[in-house]
Amino acid sequence: MEHTAHLDKSAESKAILSILQTDYGPADWRTGYDPISELVFTILTQNTSDRNAEKAFNNLTAQFTMHQLLEIDVSLIQPLIAAAGLSNIKAPRIKNALKTIVERRGELDLWFLQSMSPQEAKDWLRSIDGIGPKTAAVVLCLSLGIPALPVDTHVHRVTKRLGLIAPTISADKAHDQLEALVDPKDMLEFHMQIIRHGRTICSSRSPKCQECPIIRHCMYGTTALTQS
Repeated sequence: MEHTAHLDKSAESKAILSILQTDYGPADWRTGYDPISELVFTILTQNTSDRNAEKAFNNLTAQFTMHQLLEIDVSLIQPLIAAAGLSNIKAPRIKNALKTIVERRGELDLWFLQSMSPQEAKDWLRSIDGIGPKTAAVVLCLSLGIPALPVDTHVHRVTKRLGLIAPTISADKAHDQLEALVDPKDMLEFHMQIIRHGRTICSSRSPKCQECPIIRHCMYGTTALTQS
């Protein structure tokens, strides 16, 4: 029974993606940085918007290279990344991540992850303190071309409403559930289309269920329309 349910949800995810692609057009995603820079940038995006993170990243990289970040004190990093918020947490997190990579590999490089299986690569990144499933997934899919499906607040909210993941599951644990449902070649596209849908239609407080192109696939939406 559980296997059948899994197959049904996989088919649902494929149908949902097809509708969103037709409705919104192909996803437009920024070009990823090199893996080390992507890791630093994605740490900066934690608990803030990409716009704030980009400002902080540009401030940081205008002053220091990734290798120089290994040598300088965190007190020099903090003011440069203030725009991303939580600089007292993110500055040492960045420094620790870079230091850990060098300690384990002997160099500041992540391209070696391409020689691993997707699961091995995820596990390696997630083993670094402060690197959770979302940060690891972004680095893998954007800069290394390794299949991964980042779950941000939009993806978490929308896929819960669609019934693709359990209603009480955390965003961190949702990564493994969604990656088991979505075809590896479609993971980045699915991620982007769901984000776009979450921003335009399926907002947190006032979703526009009456305008939703995937309403027939949505448990939350069909219930909301029935009760309205």
